[in-house]
Amino acid sequence: MRTRIGTHAVVTRASALLPARPSSGPPSHRPGRTHLCAGPGEDVMRPLVLFDGDCGFCKRWVARWSGNTDGRVRFVRASGWLLTLLGIPRREMQRAMQLVEPSGRRSSGAEAVFRMLAWSPHRSTRVAARLGLLPGIRQAAGAAYSLIARNRRRASRLDTWLFSRVTEPAEHRWVRWVFLRLLGGTFLIAFTSLGRQVLGLYGEKGIRPLREVTHSERWAAQGKWRRPSVFWWDASDAALTRGCRVGQALSLALLLNVAPGPSAKALWALYLSYVSLGREFLSFQWDVLLLEMGALGALTAPGGLRPGLGKRDVSALDVFLFRMLVFRLYFGSGVSKFHSGDRTWRELSACDVYFETAPLPTKGGWAAHQLPRPVRHAGTAAVLAAETGVPFLAFGPRRVRQVAFGTFAALQAAIVATGNYGFFNLQSLALGVWLLDDAALRRVLPERLGRDAGPASRPSMPATALSTVATVPFLVLGTTELLRRMGWWPRGPARVVEAVDWLEDRAHPLHSVNSYGLFAVMTVDRPEISVEGSDDGEHWVEYPFRYKTSGVDRPPRQVAPHQPRLDWQMWFAALGSPPSWFLALLERLLEGSPEVLGLFASNPFPDHPPRLVRAVLHDYRMTSREERQRTGAWWKRERRGLYVSPLTLTPAPTRTVGGPRLSWHV
Repeated sequence: MRTRIGTHAVVTRASALLPARPSSGPPSHRPGRTHLCAGPGEDVMRPLVLFDGDCGFCKRWVARWSGNTDGRVRFVRASGWLLTLLGIPRREMQRAMQLVEPSGRRSSGAEAVFRMLAWSPHRSTRVAARLGLLPGIRQAAGAAYSLIARNRRRASRLDTWLFSRVTEPAEHRWVRWVFLRLLGGTFLIAFTSLGRQVLGLYGEKGIRPLREVTHSERWAAQGKWRRPSVFWWDASDAALTRGCRVGQALSLALLLNVAPGPSAKALWALYLSYVSLGREFLSFQWDVLLLEMGALGALTAPGGLRPGLGKRDVSALDVFLFRMLVFRLYFGSGVSKFHSGDRTWRELSACDVYFETAPLPTKGGWAAHQLPRPVRHAGTAAVLAAETGVPFLAFGPRRVRQVAFGTFAALQAAIVATGNYGFFNLQSLALGVWLLDDAALRRVLPERLGRDAGPASRPSMPATALSTVATVPFLVLGTTELLRRMGWWPRGPARVVEAVDWLEDRAHPLHSVNSYGLFAVMTVDRPEISVEGSDDGEHWVEYPFRYKTSGVDRPPRQVAPHQPRLDWQMWFAALGSPPSWFLALLERLLEGSPEVLGLFASNPFPDHPPRLVRAVLHDYRMTSREERQRTGAWWKRERRGLYVSPLTLTPAPTRTVGGPRLSWHV
């Protein structure tokens, strides 16, 4: 409903009679209009909202809108004399709130809400308000407003559940503080874990020496900008080790809130240096997820040496990008399970084989495998629901988002209990913190953290503009990745598609916007590779892995958050033909490389390297409770055959495989 008051003088007189309220907001700079909010002399230049002061539901929302408009709108309880003065029928006031603008325009209901929010100093709120005034949306909102107005008591109970009784504007300085501490802890684990393996994986005597990349003409021809890394200049063992130590120091700085902005940026760049050249051993989804989280963390980190919570709040766009990443992470994993057409997910039998075939299971995984089949099928359905339905709650009201946070936390706890996925669970929990707000965290965090923080200020216009420019690529590429995941891209004008493809090509080397889809297809068997050495070709001794499933009497271990990268890749290698890195591993064992041997639990040939090595493939199955009690074994295995025939080192390059010195033993 929209009308115009007869004369502007009526509004002026009404505003003059109302008690003045101090304003906390700055002057507005809306084009074509000048209105100040400093005192009673300028009250006439502010919109006037009349609401039912006896309705608790109305009062809560007025308090929220008051904080959102930051003093640029006056909110007054409706009274008889004021309604008479403004010419508003009491019946209309009983049906909906009323808005009187300085121009004399009067509106009510949902239209009044959108027009009132258009006066907010927050750009995101103004954009949402203008969208709400579009034809179709305005009519739908009006119908919803009328329904709520007719059922205020029920709406009040639902409002309390969805939004709680918190009325102050949502802030995210505490959220940012917690996230950056968890991000620093995740980087610390990642660099510490990598540092224990870096020479065995990438050193000069490692499985995949980084020097092979930095000295390769083929890789150099692609352009260093396609694989940005500091190790193009120095890929020595000392540099690789030093990089991990620098990463640990920067992680501690971020963890302790020392120069979080520069620390987060340096961590992202350093980890990208390893991932860009790391090939198979740094190609896990949690590696690129850490880079994407690190890039967003670097954009939102407060400035200063010891900023505490930071003076400025996080922008609405940054909060949306984090929540969108939460959505893409879980929804992408859920949708990929349906798009793959995998029978186990379709028949809800994935958990019948998951615990037994997980890359690095735990004792909890063994116990879960013993659960009754209906329970396992219910668990499969719960995973699908958590990954396809719950992600939409990330964009809901605060209580709904809290439910989503609790659901994701429970899912990650179940994953931790049944399998080892490195630091993925910790970083998923850290990312989920963005589903909360400061009001929720203040209840569980020490009050002293915000004692000296002071009230949050809005980002300045230059800072807002710079942040918008920096985050637009994340928004565009994240949206495109999501549309592709759902099969809705490319669509639209060819120029738009070409522009997005160009942006993707430029952004791909940074690994900062990625696709996610964990366990889209379940493996129903568990092949395992055992590596054996021999001096005579008759007596073979197995190389024991630190964490991978091997001996049947050896219980599954809890390894996470450490990421044993060789053990993980051995699981992938068993699913297909021998990859090139596996043949390089066998060559290093024949050479007796101490760095590579350090990746194993022990060296069965301490005096000299073996003359021959081979790989044998076995099928593994978890034992039942009865078999476990009777035999003490956690696994039962059956030999499938040779995975790689015996190999030896020869000076002649005859029939070479994986290098000029590695040859088949005939």
